[in-house]
Amino acid sequence: MSRIFKSNNPMLSDKAIAKAKVETLEKRGGPITSMSEYMTVSGAVNKTIILVGIMLISAVYAFSSPLSIYMPIGVFGGLAVYMFTNWKPHWAPTTAPLYALLEGLFVGTVSAIYSAQFDGILLQAVSLTIGTLITMLLVYQSGLIKVTDKFRMGVSMAVGAIMLVYLISWVGSYAGFEIPYLHEGGVIGIGITVVIIGVAAMNLLLDFDNFDKGERNQLAKHYEWLFGMGLLFTLIWLYVEFLRLLSKIQSD
Repeated sequence: MSRIFKSNNPMLSDKAIAKAKVETLEKRGGPITSMSEYMTVSGAVNKTIILVGIMLISAVYAFSSPLSIYMPIGVFGGLAVYMFTNWKPHWAPTTAPLYALLEGLFVGTVSAIYSAQFDGILLQAVSLTIGTLITMLLVYQSGLIKVTDKFRMGVSMAVGAIMLVYLISWVGSYAGFEIPYLHEGGVIGIGITVVIIGVAAMNLLLDFDNFDKGERNQLAKHYEWLFGMGLLFTLIWLYVEFLRLLSKIQSD
């Protein structure tokens, strides 16, 4: 069963990171000697900022001119680009901005839906997302939670399980069945969302660790874009979950 939820995503797998290092050395014919030839933490941070900026521009557009088609385009288009980039990491400098653009359509549409129903919810969700990012960064830098292999596997399995549940829920919305409490308010529904937010917050630690490992292992420069995509995914996930949590609280 663990194999079902264990991610082969290079943004989550130590084995894949080690393989990427070998591939980088083979393509370059030997060790990288110039600092500018491999990824750095600062470079990955800069790429993430660029991706967030692209996503925000796209989100503002979708928010100001919302169309229902933007949501499936953002979700499935973004998923396709995400999977392709994991398969072909060297395409990341091109596909990562496209991914951010598509995700912006999704974020903008979702934001418009929640904003129409709940006053002030967007600012609250953004504030909570930024606060969680800063908190988990401090936790990671302090070493309070160590990103060990067991921790990485546990978080990866939890993320996989949650995504599987969401997939089943989406299929159920067309097949005529629902997963109890997942989209409901009340103590149990709110509790479930809080747990999901906790898992997403833990996933931030994996993203930070990927930045460090990429630099230590001297991966190719394009991995800055790839790992930036991973962090962007987690931030969007957190934001949407905070929207869901706040809406459940306000609805009760």
